[in-house]
Amino acid sequence: MDGETRMKGRGGTRTTDVMVAMRTRIASRAIGVGDRLPSIRSLAVAMAVSPSTVVEAYDRLAAEGLIRARRGSGFYVSPAITPPLALADVEPRRDREVDPFWVSRQSLDADPAVPKPGCGWLPPDWMPDAALRRAVRALGRADESVLTNYGSTSGSLALRRLLLTRLAEDAIEASVDQVMLTGSGTQATDLVCRFLLRPGDTVLVDDPCYFNFRALLRAHQVKLVGVPYTPSGPDLAHFEQILASERPRLYITNSALHNPTGATLSLQTAHRLLTAAAAHDLTIIEDDIFGDFEPERSPRLAALDGLARVIRIGSFSKTLSASVRCGYIAARADWVEHLVDLQVATSFGGPSPVATEIIAAVLAGGSYRKHMDELRQRLARTRRDAARRLQAVGLEPWLMPRGGFFLWCRLAGGQDATVVARAALRENVVLAPGNVFSVSQSVSHFLRFNVAQMSDPRMWDVMRRALKARPD
Repeated sequence: MDGETRMKGRGGTRTTDVMVAMRTRIASRAIGVGDRLPSIRSLAVAMAVSPSTVVEAYDRLAAEGLIRARRGSGFYVSPAITPPLALADVEPRRDREVDPFWVSRQSLDADPAVPKPGCGWLPPDWMPDAALRRAVRALGRADESVLTNYGSTSGSLALRRLLLTRLAEDAIEASVDQVMLTGSGTQATDLVCRFLLRPGDTVLVDDPCYFNFRALLRAHQVKLVGVPYTPSGPDLAHFEQILASERPRLYITNSALHNPTGATLSLQTAHRLLTAAAAHDLTIIEDDIFGDFEPERSPRLAALDGLARVIRIGSFSKTLSASVRCGYIAARADWVEHLVDLQVATSFGGPSPVATEIIAAVLAGGSYRKHMDELRQRLARTRRDAARRLQAVGLEPWLMPRGGFFLWCRLAGGQDATVVARAALRENVVLAPGNVFSVSQSVSHFLRFNVAQMSDPRMWDVMRRALKARPD
């Protein structure tokens, strides 16, 4: 073994580093069964090691049976040894408190009584309970097929027509064959990714962005690139530079009340963004799940673009019920036709007729608009109060959003949010540290707070103690 091989790298010896890098690529399917591994010389250059180090790493992997050598041809992934896709291993290991899966599990699996200022939904008593119960009772008089049949492939026609009216309020002109219903907003994004992406493609996301975009895109085995986000949208200079250098296939964003920052896309930024997207043949998913929380409607990419290269998705899990799940996609009619086929292949039909009947009944009954008016007013008061209390304990909001329930807050003195989140979790309070939202891991001194989940006095006591925590 040469001297360089014996030197310690980040994960052990240089040889070990090469082996870990290859195992990660194989586990994430970046290199598939039967694919040829990088040549010894090219990998040595890429990893700044000697060719003999790569030779030893490949020989060890071959001895394990993970790869096979072909005389005169190189090394290839062994068909029988490729491990199942483990999403937690697709990216380098991070502290669990800043891993998207860990944060999601903590929020979803926590006892209902546990304070969850890091979660992404409203408390049950903020939702339109009476309207939902009326809609559920009405199901007793519905046709029996609603209670027993599969959903139609595009989803309820009545609900799709209601969605067309709502799209028109955003100046988005669409026909009923341009709208399909899905099992959730997340499934809508997943279907579009299945339709457009192949392993190895580059996808652009905001930095920071909704952390489940990162988690979902791991499953699609794509390369993630982040663009810095500003109070008026993505940083356009960086956006245009990334489009030219990385050639991303897809960009996923929130235009209205961006998650996690609460920022709103400006009209000027929207126009320049779409011009750059057209020049580089970029498709955009515009997730509008928080749009109804806006006091006045802001610019929508889908409206300015006319659903040519922008795909609008949304759901009602934040405003009506996360239990009665249903999402939607609005896009070009020919794309929707293919997306319907994908939904049949992966779900055998559209969302549950029970769910779509309940949502359509609430939307058509008139109570939804009143509910949202009251919700916006209540959130405006709660945001102001939460911002004041957060400032008092040393957390400064990055901006005051126009609506919604998130505050993106900077920790005083550059304190590490992961340390704070870990300390709070030990006392059963779930926080969302900044780097869980960041591709570049560059917002370690931020936390995202859900202002509607901050009424429990225990949370504030825990926060004060957690903010004094030091690294373990």
